Amino acid sequence: MPQALSLMEQAIARDPGYGPALAWAAYCYFALIHGNRSDDREAHRRKGVDFARRAFEVAAEDPNVLVNAAAPLAYFGEDIEAMIRLVARALTLNPSFAHGWYVSGMIKMWAGRPDDAINDIETARYLNPRARMGSALGVIGYSHFFARRFDKAVPNLLLTIQEDESYAQPYRALAACYAHMGRLDEARLTAARLRIITPVVMPDMSYLRRSEDRELLVSGLRLAIGE
Repeated sequence: MPQALSLMEQAIARDPGYGPALAWAAYCYFALIHGNRSDDREAHRRKGVDFARRAFEVAAEDPNVLVNAAAPLAYFGEDIEAMIRLVARALTLNPSFAHGWYVSGMIKMWAGRPDDAINDIETARYLNPRARMGSALGVIGYSHFFARRFDKAVPNLLLTIQEDESYAQPYRALAACYAHMGRLDEARLTAARLRIITPVVMPDMSYLRRSEDRELLVSGLRLAIGE
């Protein structure tokens, strides 16, 4: 990710109005922070927001730009329904845009619309079944978790971990899932694996707009770590 950012910022330095580079740089900063891989969250948040807004200014009719700029702005606290509408606009311009459907599902999961999120992710996977688009199974797993379908969340989260054992997010939902299912030994083991990856068990969850979703995740994690 740092290498990708370096290349994007070189492109922006050469052409400050190049929308795709601006949008991808914003997306990279969001991914660094969301993956707990940022060494300066506030500085990276500011850069991500700035790049995303500049991308909208110069390339508001490009579906790739709309999608890649909407995701970081939704994550960093902009009006999430407005960002969902921008992604929907991109999908109107290009209905076969698999990455756009993935981002739509991810943002809808943050917005507290788990069933809509799953439908969009499944559309993305249908359109491009061989591509690895972020953490599609992770979004499905989290969506089932927030819908209190813990038995369906667990297998998707386990598959997400198999795809990338260094990615912290699925461990959090999996530990909380096990805890709410009463499977405390598995919850504690998952929480212990999470702590090997990162000391941050409960990061900022403000990107989840529904308070009940945040509480479900936090309460499960507290059970998993024995609080």
